Amino acid sequence: MKTTFAVAAVAAFVAVSVPAHADNMVFSSWGGTTQDAQKAAWASPFTEKTGITVVQDGPTDYGKLKAMVEAGQVTWDVVDVEGDYAAQAGKNGQLEKLDFSVIDKSKLDPRFVTDYSVGSFYYSFVIGCNADAVSACPKTWADLFDTAKFPGKRTFYKWSAPGVIEAALLADGVAADKLYPLDLDRAFKKLDTIKSDIVWWSGGAQSQQLLASAEAPFGSIWNGRMTALAASGIKTETSWEQNITAADSLVVPKGSPNVEAAMKFIAMATSAEPQAALAKATGYAPINVDSAKLMDPETAKTLPDQQTASQVNADMNYWADNRDAIGEKWYAWQAK
Repeated sequence: MKTTFAVAAVAAFVAVSVPAHADNMVFSSWGGTTQDAQKAAWASPFTEKTGITVVQDGPTDYGKLKAMVEAGQVTWDVVDVEGDYAAQAGKNGQLEKLDFSVIDKSKLDPRFVTDYSVGSFYYSFVIGCNADAVSACPKTWADLFDTAKFPGKRTFYKWSAPGVIEAALLADGVAADKLYPLDLDRAFKKLDTIKSDIVWWSGGAQSQQLLASAEAPFGSIWNGRMTALAASGIKTETSWEQNITAADSLVVPKGSPNVEAAMKFIAMATSAEPQAALAKATGYAPINVDSAKLMDPETAKTLPDQQTASQVNADMNYWADNRDAIGEKWYAWQAK
């Protein structure tokens, strides 16, 4: 699906050769099955309705986006980004303000709406397991960090400290309502206990492959990837215990050549029916509050917005304020 802190290291960018015309715009996302679903649920219907061609690009790259804006050579019009990045980039002047006379935010989950962004979809980090490959699957974050009870390799998202830091602290006994501000020393000390057993995944497809091959038969996975893995015929188990939630966001880079089309695209992408269609295809929850009633109840109840009993909401505003400083420590720790 995506990358995060690491993309800040990108030294240069190559602009997509798509001219600014009223009859086309560029959408950048994370590739793979998620972007395929976004194309089917959002882009194709948008083109049918408006006549505006949506050119697909990606994967989303924060270093590239920043370089485009600073050089005044923006070729992306709408970009799917992580929520903490959206908050940070808006504050830093890298995004266009959204036009809420075009985008109806009254039906959108207010947790995921800012002046510069609206939610794209809502997901959870869950504990996923290839049940055919092991005798027992971990159920809690403490289990996932217990190499005596659950020996072998486990997988975590390489580019994203958000979600992993919280999981380490929860595994170490920190109460969900006491997570923030994050105790980084404690988190890294806990991560040290399993560091030699971690196989890092860089994208959603890789996380699925690691579980499917049993190279790392369990780990922290985006819930939608577990949905797709189960649909492939592999016997899986997903634990929603203390699932850690966040949302992706849709943004318009400052200097987009097709701002008007971008606003219309976001308006359609976040409306009830396209959000429901994306949720059905991916297993991620819609951010439009009217989407659930358009979905089969059996499907709707499997989405993250229904797994609230022990759910932990990652604080994206905290991450927006601290992502760079934590990112430096994160990669320094990985490199040791």
